[in-house]
Amino acid sequence: MPIKHFLAAAALALAPVAAFAADAPAQLSKFVGNVASATGDFTQQTSGQAQSRPEQSGQFSFQRPGKFRWHVKHPYEQLIVSDGQMVLQYDPDLAQVTQRSVDQSIGTSPAAILFGSGSLEDSFDVKPLADDDGLQWLRAVPRGADAGFTHVDIGFRNDLPARLLLLDAFGQTTRIDLSNIQANPKLPESQFRFTPPDDVDVVNMR
Repeated sequence: MPIKHFLAAAALALAPVAAFAADAPAQLSKFVGNVASATGDFTQQTSGQAQSRPEQSGQFSFQRPGKFRWHVKHPYEQLIVSDGQMVLQYDPDLAQVTQRSVDQSIGTSPAAILFGSGSLEDSFDVKPLADDDGLQWLRAVPRGADAGFTHVDIGFRNDLPARLLLLDAFGQTTRIDLSNIQANPKLPESQFRFTPPDDVDVVNMR
């Protein structure tokens, strides 16, 4: 998966939402304000005009601001790691590591919503959507024209993101389901560091 698709998708089965729960934008604000770090599992699938890709699954972790680890384990391995300054994407099958600056990579992507700490209103127009499938939804539309995606819908449950639906500029929809989220664990710095193996090519995209 290209890093821009992750970051644009990038780069978050609990109890049902109570009737008195806050709407999704309020839950997003609470999530950004109260959850400084988290770990969990994910599944991801892209479908649309092109042929659907196999479902991916793996584990993620993040620590604000800008540190995250997105580890695809099935059906093949891929790793995306940010130490808060650089984002590295490692593809073992290609024997290649691609690196970009965090500012260049995250910017106005959904990753800025889930992993960043800045003002969402500066980069996104956020509005609530109707409840669906037991989730409370919002739509985030990037204010800039170069985000690479049209919008991302985020479904919340109990103040945590449970599903993301991202529509890209090519008419493809990426669905990401998040589960087993543990909020505010203490994470080691090594979680967000990656040293490329000696036998891989390193491509610097700065």
